[in-house]
Amino acid sequence: MSSPPIITSSSFSSSNPFSSLPEDVIRAHIFPRLDGCSLASVGCVTPELHSLSSDHQLWSHICHSKWPSTTTSTLTHLISSFKGGSRSFFSLSTLPPNHNIPSPSPSLSALPDQIISAVDIFYRGKCIFSKVQATETVSGWFKCSPFRIDLVGPKEAVPTPISRPSHEDTCQNLYADLELSWIVVDPTGHKAVNVSSLLPVSVERHWLSGEVHILYATVVCGHVTCSVEVTCVGGGPGGLVLHVTEACLKMEDIDGAHLNGRDSLVVLQRVLEGKRGNLCSENRKMGKVEEGRKKYLEFLERRKERREKILRREGRLDNLCVMIGSFLFVGLFYLLCFY
Repeated sequence: MSSPPIITSSSFSSSNPFSSLPEDVIRAHIFPRLDGCSLASVGCVTPELHSLSSDHQLWSHICHSKWPSTTTSTLTHLISSFKGGSRSFFSLSTLPPNHNIPSPSPSLSALPDQIISAVDIFYRGKCIFSKVQATETVSGWFKCSPFRIDLVGPKEAVPTPISRPSHEDTCQNLYADLELSWIVVDPTGHKAVNVSSLLPVSVERHWLSGEVHILYATVVCGHVTCSVEVTCVGGGPGGLVLHVTEACLKMEDIDGAHLNGRDSLVVLQRVLEGKRGNLCSENRKMGKVEEGRKKYLEFLERRKERREKILRREGRLDNLCVMIGSFLFVGLFYLLCFY
């Protein structure tokens, strides 16, 4: 397929043949060839193009192509209730959230009673896993337990076309080949955010079991990570391909402690209310991915420095306790010997 046409204000002027094209031709044969970012850019050229590019069916098709999970009846109905419909959903879900969100903490009464996860995993551009799952957020069990959303049951295994790596394979190709989208949707507030780093920040193969652990992580609010952990094991005839046996969303603070459901919901609500910027080009999106990976590495460095600082402080306290204990022992020994 040839590259999408480049449309500018000059190309839409009355002296250009493009302006004489029927609207049906533009809507049916030109706009469907554009991705979401390009279509949004075209809509900024002229009022006429803006009107044509705002077609709900166009944006619905773009969302369905980009995220197969949006084709489910649950999400289709929910997205239609968004202000701006599919275009608004695409804008909210395309870019990862900002790392530092200045918005104030939401009130507990404003927290959603339910969140919906729309998850899609792609291998070399082809979807290999897609699921939509609702999670209630009002029970005491959810609020007090460590926050965790599992998409694959303990006895489930999702087959993939990924070849099982050999003992010498470091799985470096998966950094570029395996993309994951995890969109969290607030059905009552009509908001959505993609909490995944899109591309992995870490891929490790266990030397003994052969399990491949893939981590997608995004730093939010400066001190919390939204982590998506995917585990793959060998399966199929002869165990020659990988099967997904685990895909879960967690949240951790700067000390590596898991947040409970209530605290995680507050963080998610702040992220849902935060700005994600305008629709952008693919190059800029990849820049955001690299920036997110850099932020995550910086976050790990801060965590390491914090742990080392705590260990040094605890070491000084231990030494102080030993010194005090030694002085007390010597003093007691002196009293017993000379009095």
